[in-house]
Amino acid sequence: MTDSPAAAARKVTLYRNGSVYTAADPFATAMLVDGDTVAWVGSEHAATSIADSSMQVIDLRGALLAPGFVDSHVHLTETGIALDSLRLGGVRSARDLLEAVAAAPARGTVLGHGWDETLWADPALPSAAELDRAADGRKVYLSRVDVHSALISSPLAAAAGIEGLDGASAGSQVKRAAHTAARLAARRLPAASLRGYQQRALAEAAANGYVALAEMAAPHIGSIEDLQLAAAWNTGADAVPEILPYWGQLATSSEHAQSILAGLGVSVLGLAGDLNIDGSIGSRTAALRADYSDAPGERGSLYLSVAEAAAHLAACSRLGIQAGFHVIGDAGLDAALDALELAAAEVGEQKIRAAGHRFEHVELADADAISRLAKYAVTVSAQPCFDSAWGGDGRLYQQRLGGRRAGMNRFGSLYAAGVPVCFGSDSPVTPLRPWSSVRACLQHNNPAEQISARAAFLGHTRAGWRAARYRNPMAGQLVPGAPASFAVWDVEELMVQVSDGRVQSWSTDPRARTPLLPALDTGTDPACLLTVRDGRELFSDGALGA
Repeated sequence: MTDSPAAAARKVTLYRNGSVYTAADPFATAMLVDGDTVAWVGSEHAATSIADSSMQVIDLRGALLAPGFVDSHVHLTETGIALDSLRLGGVRSARDLLEAVAAAPARGTVLGHGWDETLWADPALPSAAELDRAADGRKVYLSRVDVHSALISSPLAAAAGIEGLDGASAGSQVKRAAHTAARLAARRLPAASLRGYQQRALAEAAANGYVALAEMAAPHIGSIEDLQLAAAWNTGADAVPEILPYWGQLATSSEHAQSILAGLGVSVLGLAGDLNIDGSIGSRTAALRADYSDAPGERGSLYLSVAEAAAHLAACSRLGIQAGFHVIGDAGLDAALDALELAAAEVGEQKIRAAGHRFEHVELADADAISRLAKYAVTVSAQPCFDSAWGGDGRLYQQRLGGRRAGMNRFGSLYAAGVPVCFGSDSPVTPLRPWSSVRACLQHNNPAEQISARAAFLGHTRAGWRAARYRNPMAGQLVPGAPASFAVWDVEELMVQVSDGRVQSWSTDPRARTPLLPALDTGTDPACLLTVRDGRELFSDGALGA
């Protein structure tokens, strides 16, 4: 049973006999939590001297206790639906997909997620007639892995009214406006269902060491009710990861921005996140300067003009709130950066920088674009597992972009230029697996863009709080006075990683005086044993006893 907030405030817990990742003491093996706050970190010897019968004592048994992860870009309801519907990541043909639809339980709309035709021997998608036959007259919505297009059945197409919309086709795949209409039609669910899907996603996050999730809500993804339900988790009795809510709706002026915020019925951190300037590489809707390598004549889509984006940035800057965009292609990034310059000319560069704007994804950026991001202090919220999933030889980036794939997800270059970077999953696009995401930073397919384990870990923890301009500046670290938000991990080996510019080298030498992190070259991720936020237990696998 989860403790109430009042009970948590009275409880004092000593965690000992492990390894504590803290800047306060690189050799720390123990941590004392008083209510919702870290009270002390230090050595095992000191822990023995302060332990008394009034404390709950947890033997870590050699496990790693580290700051909890922050996912800087998630979609709660979409994640829950993906976890509880047809999982199509393993299908390898249109036939496999149709068989999965035919076998789906005969109740309500058939929902599914994760198909990726670039992994199929024959990338041909099923026709609308084939999908209708497999569904036996049911509505069907199957999102592509990037959730920027979907396969839908004729009954759903009719219910969504997609005829004549941009992105509708004679086949079963819909993109752009037609996809938005189909997704919203498939998401017209009772509040209880929406809440159930969100609860499923939150449980998955807690079981993987996350203490906070940036919910990137937007009108083209879900309703305001969906956003309100997500934000309500922060004030409810359930012990769940904290929600950092954003709403991606375009504002034309500061007055318009204020009216949008007033109409939400819930406080948000900004009008940022998935306000799309362009689409995705996989669905060929990301806006590119040059044609897609596998589709001559196609360069993707710009959903916002430079003027529209500039007005939004200026409006939010005047109010001192975060603005931001979903931007992936190089032409999309050009538009976003040009908008920054127009907005700065209108309201002043200082206001732009002070607002702490954020761009999501920023997958394709050259040196000039990175320099401009740094100039305006824009935070890049990136997804490392995009590179591990799609960056290898013969994979999506090479298929769609050819040699341009070397310029994708330039973490090393962003860090070198001083661009603030935080990391997330874009779940359900990639899973809620934080150590896999850290590993993806270390093993980037372009060695020049690899970063150290410490930088990657900070990007997944403290940087996530900073990107959200969180109210407590101590969040994301385990030092006296900081929030007691952490996870405990069963690890095979702890190491220090040092990047020397030529190789990524590892050391177990404690003289490095750097907190230890798991060795991530073992082929398996550390297993989460316990997740705690503000002193309240979110998840436990039962392995650690008092």
